[in-house]
Amino acid sequence: MTSPAPAQTILLAEDESAIADTVLYALRGEGYAAEHCLLGGQVTPRVRAGGIDLVILDVGLPDLTGFEVCRALRGFSEVPVIFLTARDSEIDRVVGLELGADDYVVKPFSPRELVARVRARLRRRAQGEADSWQRYGAFEIDREGKRIRYRGRALDLTRYEYGVLEALLARPGAVLSRAQLMDRVWADALDSGDRTVDTHIKTLRAKLRDGDEEFDPIRTHRGLGYSLDSGDAS
Repeated sequence: MTSPAPAQTILLAEDESAIADTVLYALRGEGYAAEHCLLGGQVTPRVRAGGIDLVILDVGLPDLTGFEVCRALRGFSEVPVIFLTARDSEIDRVVGLELGADDYVVKPFSPRELVARVRARLRRRAQGEADSWQRYGAFEIDREGKRIRYRGRALDLTRYEYGVLEALLARPGAVLSRAQLMDRVWADALDSGDRTVDTHIKTLRAKLRDGDEEFDPIRTHRGLGYSLDSGDAS
């Protein structure tokens, strides 16, 4: 018997308890898991911890503005953000959207309308992700978003770690020499040497082992280079 899909989790950052209670009740009534925080400074650590599918963000929080929080989020995450605000000026909407927010709801608002907007954003995101991700065995890659997942887990990669893994994924099983990897990944870093490749292979292996201690998908071919065993998707 197939297990039901886990509920999507919405994080609400709102310091007005009456509004927060109403929104949380409406979200949970529609089957979403909902978490609540009072301060903007609590949002970024929670999103970094993972498992948040959408953020509802009050612009007027006590410690940070919603705009500041959204700017911080966009430094590392594409999680959808919906602003709640008492301000209805065009400049506020423009600023919020330019910072990367996905929607803008003005108080007072209908909880049912807010939930409908949440549902629409999540559906749009799911469709976009389905279109952008390509699967290679146990790996999935979104080249436009420069993201890679291994066995369903998002990898936290640096620019060059991503470049190495992307190059290996482009030709699973093929051996790429250090020189080939240097040309593809470090073309703009003229002072880098072959040892740079080895160092990044080592850090990549460590991150991949976080998900599987037994299997190392990166194969070393002495005197030749490296290849990738994309593994079984199961």
